[in-house]
Amino acid sequence: MSNNLSKDTYSNELSVYVNQERAAVELAHMVGKLLFDKSIELVLFRNHLADTRITEILRLHKYAAEVVGKPISVFDSAELATELYNMNLAPAKIDIGKLANEWSTSREHYKNQREFLEDKLQNFIEESGHELEPRDVVLYGFGRIGRLAARELVRQAGSGQQLRLRAIVTRENDDLSIKKRAALFETDSVHGRFKGTVETDYENKCLIINGQRVFMIGAKDPAAIDYSIYGINDALVIDNTGVLKDREALSAHLKSKGVSKVLLTAPGKEIPNIVYGINHRDLDIENETIFSAASCTTNAICPILKTIHDSFSIDKGHIETVHAYTNDQNLLDNMHKKSRRGRSAAINMVITETGAGKAVTKVIPTLANKLTSNAVRVPTPNGSLAIIHAYVDKPTTKEEVNAMVRKAALEGDLVNQIFYSISEELVSSDIVGNDCCSVFDSQATIVSPDGKGVVLYVWYDNEFGYTKQVIRLAKYVAKVRRSMYY
Repeated sequence: MSNNLSKDTYSNELSVYVNQERAAVELAHMVGKLLFDKSIELVLFRNHLADTRITEILRLHKYAAEVVGKPISVFDSAELATELYNMNLAPAKIDIGKLANEWSTSREHYKNQREFLEDKLQNFIEESGHELEPRDVVLYGFGRIGRLAARELVRQAGSGQQLRLRAIVTRENDDLSIKKRAALFETDSVHGRFKGTVETDYENKCLIINGQRVFMIGAKDPAAIDYSIYGINDALVIDNTGVLKDREALSAHLKSKGVSKVLLTAPGKEIPNIVYGINHRDLDIENETIFSAASCTTNAICPILKTIHDSFSIDKGHIETVHAYTNDQNLLDNMHKKSRRGRSAAINMVITETGAGKAVTKVIPTLANKLTSNAVRVPTPNGSLAIIHAYVDKPTTKEEVNAMVRKAALEGDLVNQIFYSISEELVSSDIVGNDCCSVFDSQATIVSPDGKGVVLYVWYDNEFGYTKQVIRLAKYVAKVRRSMYY
C-alpha cells in the first residue's frame, strides 16, 4: 500500500511539474515575441525573463512566493503574456509578476484577462503608435566594462531598440587587433561565452554581432574622429577607458563630428556624478552634455545608505570594501606608483584607498562629512563586498532594518538597484551576473544591543552590476525611455 502510494505521489508530482514546465516554455516563447515584435520587455518582480532558462523561470516564480510574498502561478503568467501580445501597446517594460499577482487577487472583478489588462495598462494603450527612435552609441574603449556594455546593448536589440551600438574605438584597428578584440568579446573567463554570433569583417573594419554591424575605429585622440562618415549622428559616447576623467578632457569627445553627449564609466571631476535610481532626476539633461556614472562601489552602497538614512538618519559611519582585484594591480610583484598595489594581486590581500566615502556625498549630499572609507583588494577576479558600519539616531532592530531594505527592493525607485537575498549560504561567486548593483545580504545584518549601531553587508558584481547601471543612465540621458509597469 505504501509502495503504491509512493508511486502515485511520485507520478502526480512529476506530472504537475511537467505541466508547469510547459507553461514556462509558453511564457518564454511570448517573452521573445513581445521583445522582438513589439519592444515590450517582460520581467518578473524585476528579474529579467528574456533569454532565461525554463528552470530559472520556474525558480523565479518560487522566488515570488519566498521573497516577494506574492505567490503567483506560471499558468497565469503565460496566459497574461499571450494576451499582452494581442494588444496594441507602446514600447514598455512590464512586470508580469506584478500583473499575475494582481490578476489572482482581483479576477472576480473582471470578465476576463483582456478587460483586466486594458484597465491596468490603459495609459500604455493610449500611447500606442508611439515610435521609439533609437540613439546611436559609441563605446570609447573596449575593456572589462566596454565589452560587457557591448554584450548588453546587443542583447537588448529588438523592434524598439533604445540604444544602438554603432562603433567601438580602440587605439589600434589593424586586423590582428580586431581579431583579438573579437576573441575577448566572445569568450570571458568570468562571465562565460557570449550567447550569440560574432563575425569579423576586416576589409570594412567591423564586427558583426548578432547581425548588427559595429565599426571598429582606431584612434588616439577622441577629438580627431569624424563619426558622421560612418553614418553615426547625435551619438552618446560611453567612455570606459578610465583615462579621461574631468570636464576639460572629456570635452574632447564633443569636438568629434556626430557626438552630442558623453558618459564616463568612472567617478568624474567637475561633472555630475550619478547613481541611477537616486539622483538621476536632478540632472539637467537638456543643457548638460557630460555625465559620470560614478564608481561600482558608489553604485553598490548608495541605494542601501539612502534607504537606511531616509528611515533612521545616519549620524556617522565607515565603509570597508572587500574588492576583487583589477587590472590596475600587478599580476606578480613589480613597480607600481601607488603603495601596496605593486604586490601580486593573485596571492595577496592588499589594503588600498577608495574614494567611495566622499563620492557618496555627491549623490546623497546630506551624508557629507559623516562617512569614512577604505578598501581591501582580494584574490578574486570579480564579485565584491561592502561592509557598512552605520550609527543611526534612533534605536532599531535587525528585523526592522531588513524589512526596510526589503521594501525598497520590491517597491519604489530602487527596485532595479537592490536585490534582497535571504540565502544563508550566499558567497561572492553567487552574485556574479546579478544585474542589481546592490545585493543585500539580509542574513548577515547586525544591530548592536543599544539598537544604534548597524552593520550591513552589501555584495556587488563590480563588473556586470555596474554595467547595468551605466546602461540605465545612458538610456535616461539619451532620452530613450520606455513606459514601465512595476
